[in-house]
Amino acid sequence: MKHRRLNITSSIAALVASTAFILPGIAAAESYQHPANNEAGVKTYPEHFNSQKTREQVKAEAGTAAREGGSNRFNTGAYPASAKQANAGKTRQEVINELLKETPEQRDARQRAMGG
Repeated sequence: MKHRRLNITSSIAALVASTAFILPGIAAAESYQHPANNEAGVKTYPEHFNSQKTREQVKAEAGTAAREGGSNRFNTGAYPASAKQANAGKTRQEVINELLKETPEQRDARQRAMGG
């Protein structure tokens, strides 16, 4: 009886160990980089890459980044990037007028939102 219990325990341990060795390989197969025995440690397969963005979205993002300085500002010493110009805000009097016109419910909601 004791011999049989050891057999079941050994079987369970072997199953757990084999699962621990197999799962990382399955997870690596989902990516476009696979482990390799080379200097980099990985081999890249671009055909396995699944992008979530269209080509037009990527081009638009690249254009926006280039207009805003992109990664070139790191090379030119213009880092950090200059702050973007804020839109023209409200005048002091406009803000005061808004506060005077708000209802008591709006005032309570604003004060709760501000933590007061």
